[in-house]
Amino acid sequence: MKTNSPKKRLVAGLGEILWDLFPEGRQLGGAPANFAYHARRLGLDAYIVSAVGADALGEDAVRRLDILEVRRDYLAVSSKYPTGTVTVELDPAGHPTFKIHEHVAWDHIPWTPALGRLAARLDAVCFGSLCQRCAESRRTVLRFLGSVGPGCIRAFDINLRQNWYSREVIETSLALADVLKLNHEELPVVSEMFGLHGAEDDVLEALLEQWDLELVALTRGAQGSVLRTSHERVDHPGIPVRVVDTVGAGDAFTATLVAGLLEGRPLKQISKEANRLGAYVAGQPGATPPPISVSSPGAAGTQNL
Repeated sequence: MKTNSPKKRLVAGLGEILWDLFPEGRQLGGAPANFAYHARRLGLDAYIVSAVGADALGEDAVRRLDILEVRRDYLAVSSKYPTGTVTVELDPAGHPTFKIHEHVAWDHIPWTPALGRLAARLDAVCFGSLCQRCAESRRTVLRFLGSVGPGCIRAFDINLRQNWYSREVIETSLALADVLKLNHEELPVVSEMFGLHGAEDDVLEALLEQWDLELVALTRGAQGSVLRTSHERVDHPGIPVRVVDTVGAGDAFTATLVAGLLEGRPLKQISKEANRLGAYVAGQPGATPPPISVSSPGAAGTQNL
């Protein structure tokens, strides 16, 4: 007797898609695109909502998304602005610095009625602050977030880059979010921005309370992470790895976090799996390395990372 397979959860990465220009070559990136890739590998039905230029780099981005099996039905093509690029330099430890080029397609993601229909169907959406640096994309992001259903998880991966953020953008985004993800370098910036004082846990608790968040995720590089809700704190010490570059490791963490929340997994299990995938990505070149099969505690068989 034929049975219907379970319906996949529907998620979207909303914001920038770009080419990371490393010294040794280019890799497709942008936090929302990286999120969508890893979400797809974790078994979710993942879309990218963004824009590329009508140029060779845009065509290459489309081909790469198809290879990565990321849904691009809502990827706009701009005849006015080029595909985004970022010059990436790595220090000896593999930690990146970014030069993010301006006046590119993802700064001008157009709103369409089709985006509203997608938003209403989503189980989760991941967005950041970088794609809100220009007015057109910011309007689209805010309208998209306002169109999601009441059960949709809105994950704000704050993603502070250069000077491409403001208190207004961060404050508005926090008010629209259910989940906040930030790293150990971003936490003091946000703390100072909003006058939050005290030890790390005091600041995380203040963020939860002030913006009525369901969860705050703090990544700490080699020192692992903290997942904090109003009633639970889960620390993870991190997983030793020989770092190639850390680009995209946080996006892999976010995708695993969102997948775990959608599946109702315990926070300890989510933390373990998110750190494992983040460490794997940090040990590979680029933000979207090929998946590997590893045993998954608490689940039958293996899962692709």
